[in-house]
Amino acid sequence: MAIRIIREENDEILRKISKRVEDVDEKIKQILEDMVETMHKYDGLGLAAPQIGILKRLVVIDLYDEKGPIKMVNPVIIKQKGEQEVEEGCLSFPNQFAKIIRPSEITIEALDENGKKIKIKGTGLLAQAISHELDHLDGILFVDKIIPGTLEYVEPKNENKDNKKQ
Repeated sequence: MAIRIIREENDEILRKISKRVEDVDEKIKQILEDMVETMHKYDGLGLAAPQIGILKRLVVIDLYDEKGPIKMVNPVIIKQKGEQEVEEGCLSFPNQFAKIIRPSEITIEALDENGKKIKIKGTGLLAQAISHELDHLDGILFVDKIIPGTLEYVEPKNENKDNKKQ
């Protein structure tokens, strides 16, 4: 496993459309594992392959509950309903947060890391995370959907307390 570099806001790869995965092989499994490790390293709830520079339809999500990480290959939304106003951030936009309208319920079909067809129904935070990550696969970023006037930049906490600003 390896920690991958997260592509940030001005990287043009974030605006590209990802390609379908034709075969869930060992290479794809390794990418999914690397994505989970990278997401955990940066305390994320989700990560899409374009965020690590790979234009493939791969997504991982972890709500840090008993279910553990969800790995999705070629996820497709088959149903969504309702709306929820949520505060959202993105690992590709460090320290930036805004309010967004996301579906309150979402159902997707995908393949798991073994190439087996899965169906996931999510509500609340899971619906939000799935919607956010699937947008990445189509080059859509959370900043494209913000409610005007809600974008905030939060100063990162200084890890070194002895280092004073000049």
